[in-house]
Amino acid sequence: MTQIVTPSAETVTTWREALRLYLQPASLRMLVLGFAAGLPLLLVLGTLSFRLREAGIDRSTIGYLSWVGLAYGVKWMWAPLVDRMPIPWLTGQLGRRRSWLLFSQIAIAGGLVGMALNDPSQLLGPLVVCALVVAVASATQDIALDAYRIESAQVNAQAALAASYQTGYRLAMIWAGAGVLWIAAWAQGEAPGYAQAAWQWAYLVMALSMLPGMFMVLGSPEPVHAPLTPARNLLEWLQSAMLEPFADFWRRYRWQALLVLALIAVYRISDVVMGIMANPFYVDMGFTKNEVASVTKVYGVVMTLLGAFVGGVLSARWGVMRILMLGAVLSAASNLLFVWLSGVGHDVNALVWVISADNLASGIASAAFIAYLSSLTNISYSATQYALLSSMMLLLPKFVAGFSGAFVDAYGYAHFFTATAWLGLPVLVLVALASKVHARPT
Repeated sequence: MTQIVTPSAETVTTWREALRLYLQPASLRMLVLGFAAGLPLLLVLGTLSFRLREAGIDRSTIGYLSWVGLAYGVKWMWAPLVDRMPIPWLTGQLGRRRSWLLFSQIAIAGGLVGMALNDPSQLLGPLVVCALVVAVASATQDIALDAYRIESAQVNAQAALAASYQTGYRLAMIWAGAGVLWIAAWAQGEAPGYAQAAWQWAYLVMALSMLPGMFMVLGSPEPVHAPLTPARNLLEWLQSAMLEPFADFWRRYRWQALLVLALIAVYRISDVVMGIMANPFYVDMGFTKNEVASVTKVYGVVMTLLGAFVGGVLSARWGVMRILMLGAVLSAASNLLFVWLSGVGHDVNALVWVISADNLASGIASAAFIAYLSSLTNISYSATQYALLSSMMLLLPKFVAGFSGAFVDAYGYAHFFTATAWLGLPVLVLVALASKVHARPT
């Protein structure tokens, strides 16, 4: 008889035990799968905004096009399907989680090929459609991968899994950020202006870069999860797959669910809103592809990895809520450094210092926040509940970020970065209140 392991709320008592969590097979698998999860994000948001700005697309349009990322904010709508519905033949071969992972990875690769072949300087629509395909497929991969991660280890290991995931995720962001810029710069050579052929090569290489994740899915075990009770009719299936995961969350937290959901909805708002205009800001400040690649996409991501590692270890040692508060303070405060950078102008050394502080803060906040979200889920509905929670993390910030380009056009970069720092203040109050709501083992 298969034993279903329920996550334990036990805490790690020594530094050695906390560090040992990173050497478990589940953590190492999450490193590679985190790479597959991190690759598409910049290619439809951050790096794409650099490409669009270089192609002559105005800042307001770039801001509105960031709403493609709202796919990550509404993924809870199809999360019950990913959680419960099998894919013909594929689920029988790979299992519930791995089949959806492989299916979404194939769709991501196909969408990236479409983005490579379409020129935004000639016709923007087809590229946007392909970007939407990548975003939806990427959000679907996140649903399946989050469930896979939650079901692969106990609660006391979730911070380490989150940090491993973030490490792979950020390594992919180096490749999807710096790598794509380096490839485009190399392919373009000394030719001035926007070069579609250069970006085409870069995006085709990114499509091929989904292969390691596919191979890892094929070579990984299907996690042990709660068996599904066959539904007798469509109404019963809808009840168990779509309504029960949400009802379970409300039953466990009652009125406190409103506080938890409010915190989740705004925790990353400072970073997300600011991030949409970061690449247009670099272009307008005169930074080259190679400078942006080296500083923000390599050195900056290394600092994020360091932050994720520190956040994972500190969360395991001192508790998630304390590090959640630390991450909230650092994330809001670091945005003010961009105000200073906007006054300095094109200075690579200044960019290094700003990126160092901002990405270190982001890594700490991300590791603690993912561990916090994981602690809120019931393993019986891990995919649906985590998708709901992580979707709420992005829905409001992505919506607000859509107006970021228009704000910059009206008030300038300095006022924009200051406003994003102020957005972080309510988060501090919500973290303090939510710290009284403890995760309940299920």
